[in-house]
Amino acid sequence: MTELAAEKIQQNYQVVRERLSKAAGQTGRDIADIRLITVTKGHSVDVIRAAYDVGARDFGENYVQEALAKMNELSMLGAQWHMIGHVQSRKAREVAQNFTWLQTIDSLKLAQRCDRFAFESERILPVLLECNVSGEASKQGWPAWDEDRWLSLADELRPLLELNNLEVRGLMTMPPYNPDPNAARPYFRRLRRLRDFLSQQLAQTEWKELSMGMSHDFETAVEEGATMVRVGTAIVGVRGPA
Repeated sequence: MTELAAEKIQQNYQVVRERLSKAAGQTGRDIADIRLITVTKGHSVDVIRAAYDVGARDFGENYVQEALAKMNELSMLGAQWHMIGHVQSRKAREVAQNFTWLQTIDSLKLAQRCDRFAFESERILPVLLECNVSGEASKQGWPAWDEDRWLSLADELRPLLELNNLEVRGLMTMPPYNPDPNAARPYFRRLRRLRDFLSQQLAQTEWKELSMGMSHDFETAVEEGATMVRVGTAIVGVRGPA
């Protein structure tokens, strides 16, 4: 990658951090409590190294094989890898054995398989439960758009908390795309309310994490309580050659 491209990533990363800090400050929060995940799907290892060199430590990937190839090529002390794409059951072993976080648990079957493979690897895998809070048919996740059904949803989620090698840390969502960042606010609020509801109904785990917000709406997400934001384009640019 060119020196100019690396400098652009550095500038972008600094700008995003500044925007994060401002959004956190406006709601009385500390930026240290918000994890910035640099989404690098479709980008080269050179792009990932450039982001790492300017301070990025959390990287989000959508496709298992693409991510594994990058992990094998890179050696970056302290880097954490987040699976943020839909995981097919047949990929559960590779995810459970190689990723630091799995943010897209959307079924008991997937959770059970990941738990089994995490056990075989003698590790505890932190996970988030992906929730569909909009009702949009194209979205993956536990059906959570109807708040009147949250009690039954809590019952569906209860068995996940009994899995010994998965550690449920919170929730993740992706609202319907809209260029207006404020359009996502109702969905972010619903996820936060769901988190608070589950904290009461299923108090045996700590529902701390809310992963929500991307390049165009992460400030809104922070205002609504996000503890993780998944930012790709605003840091590393559009996908393509480095």
